[in-house]
Amino acid sequence: MDSFVSEAAYMASSAGQAFVLLMEPHRLGYLGLGCIMGLVLGIVPGIGGLAGTAMLLPFTYGMDPYSAFALLLGLGATTATGDPIPAVLFGVPGGAASAATVLDGYPMAKRGEAGRALSAAYMSSLLGGVFGAILLAFTIPILRPIMLYLGSPELLAFAVLGISMVAILSGNSPLRGMTAGCAGIMLAMIGSDPQTGTLRWTFNSLYLWDGLPLTPMLLGVFALPELCDLLISRLAIAKTGEKLDVYKGQWQGVVDCWDNMWLIVRCSWIGGGIGSIPGIGGSVIDWLAYGHALKTEKGASLTFGKGDVRGVIASESSNNAKEGGSLVPTIAFGVPGSAGMAILLGAFLMHGLVPGPDMLSKNLTITYSMVWSVALANILGAGMCYAFSPQFARLATLRYTLILPAVLSIVYIGGFEASRDWGDLYSLLFFGLVGWLMKQFKWPRPPLILGVVLGDTIERYLFISIERYGVSWFARPVVAILFLMAFFGVVRPLLQDIRIHGGVKNMLSGFQAPKFRLSQLFTIFVIAVVVCALIAATGWGFKAQIVPVIVGVVAFLTASLSLFNDMCRKPEEDKSESIADKEQHQVEQKIHMDMTSDTGHLELETIIRRAILFFSYLICFMGSMATIGLIPTALCFVIIFMRIEGPERWKLVLVYATCVVIGIYVAFDQFMAVPWPQTLVGTYLAPSFPFLKMIPSL
Repeated sequence: MDSFVSEAAYMASSAGQAFVLLMEPHRLGYLGLGCIMGLVLGIVPGIGGLAGTAMLLPFTYGMDPYSAFALLLGLGATTATGDPIPAVLFGVPGGAASAATVLDGYPMAKRGEAGRALSAAYMSSLLGGVFGAILLAFTIPILRPIMLYLGSPELLAFAVLGISMVAILSGNSPLRGMTAGCAGIMLAMIGSDPQTGTLRWTFNSLYLWDGLPLTPMLLGVFALPELCDLLISRLAIAKTGEKLDVYKGQWQGVVDCWDNMWLIVRCSWIGGGIGSIPGIGGSVIDWLAYGHALKTEKGASLTFGKGDVRGVIASESSNNAKEGGSLVPTIAFGVPGSAGMAILLGAFLMHGLVPGPDMLSKNLTITYSMVWSVALANILGAGMCYAFSPQFARLATLRYTLILPAVLSIVYIGGFEASRDWGDLYSLLFFGLVGWLMKQFKWPRPPLILGVVLGDTIERYLFISIERYGVSWFARPVVAILFLMAFFGVVRPLLQDIRIHGGVKNMLSGFQAPKFRLSQLFTIFVIAVVVCALIAATGWGFKAQIVPVIVGVVAFLTASLSLFNDMCRKPEEDKSESIADKEQHQVEQKIHMDMTSDTGHLELETIIRRAILFFSYLICFMGSMATIGLIPTALCFVIIFMRIEGPERWKLVLVYATCVVIGIYVAFDQFMAVPWPQTLVGTYLAPSFPFLKMIPSL
């Protein structure tokens, strides 16, 4: 009893200390800044919370952990709060997490109830987000005693389980998800092997000796593809002439949430609970909650999809609750509960924090600061939305010519901040191309990054487990259970496919003679890269090659099976899908709304031509940056891009370019003191012409 009381007192003290630390003005300022950016990213088309978190990550290097996680979680927790603004007002979700909100929010707006729908969305988002934080807070006391009994074998098993679940729960492409996860693990093993010192896949490059930095990969895989599609689609999310009263009916929206509080609680449970399961994204959670409300609410089958406020409440309360839920496995076991949490793991590593027992013992104050950050971010985000809905709504009408230049400049700054080497920018460009190809060929990207984040953990815990326990650790109960769950996750899509077709024989009858399609080119490229990597690994010592070879063989097999499936499966017979996708499709069959992709309306030739143009801009940006520095390059790029792509008016171009350059100079040169890369003009001309040194970043 005494130990229980002392334990409770310790946790209460840690929670109180975390709250006091978070209330310090500069940390509260970072939290507010993150909330504003999260809301903007939820509204503005083409970027999203994943890319935003990736862009922010490098700028947290010099912060203390409390400030860093306040900024990152402030953004992550409020992105879904901003999503319903374009979803309700214009019928296009700001992100995947608000796709279901469109079904009832947009019809409400069309009949003059935009304010009521938005208010219900804000309030249910607030309550759902706070519920997710409470779920995390109450989970910590339960997890603390459990963590005392976990050793390296159990942590290894949790990492393997996380990889298997996130890789498999990849829509209707489980084999591609598995391949991407294995490829990420192989990327994590680039550099000097910690066991033997063997240089693995470094290609005689000093830059790769310490491994690939995470930040350029994150920005390349998540941020650049969205910016590329923004340029390709060249669409504004709504017409600038649309006028909607977003204040009328706000109080009624609050009353609706109060009247449907039990629905909010249930859907928050769905969001928080499913969000804690690694691999299930927000795009699935809101559909599951919507489907639950459709089946359980009185008269829902007659009114949902026609402007029922309960549909908005169900969707929005669930997708905000997932943030707190997804933090549970991330903090406790190092297994990200979502793609955003995979990026957040990078922040853990950057600040010397190790997910697991330490986060629930000596770093408990930091853990509780995350709880407070999520709760306060939802309150701040909802308050800002109530106050500034008209202003936020205008962000949705911004043209790509106003969004892309400034964001791209920040992406380059963030990419260079990783190790402050030109190799970071080459990595950014390479992974930007890879990420865009993955998106175009419908390859899931989160498993790749998760493999990178957890790859080193898997290899390290594997060798520690073998050295300390031999092979006996396989028989430990928790390890055996987790490995069985991971194995079941791997074979589950196959078993489901067999069940859908009514047996193995019927499933095999759905195959035909091989047919080549353009979409198979990327799979062939992946197989070729994996084979080359395996050949290179054969020259290493046994300890250095054992894990890379095993992972590489699995990647080769899954990629080959994926290629065989694509070539030989009859398109009309391809019914394989995850359970989460089936739930989503069931809802979409009852209430259908056509949601086209950003580039789906364009011809292939146009997509390729504009993609080449985008990456040409990137290469020219890098060339100019190497010559005259980033800040002069940003000035030139903004002017040239807006005049060529718009063309925008000269007055707007000059004002916008000036604001961007001043913002970069003040924020990054003066405030953050970013050490800019060496330039050709600065090296060869500045010594002879000293006045050139006055140019920032030269």
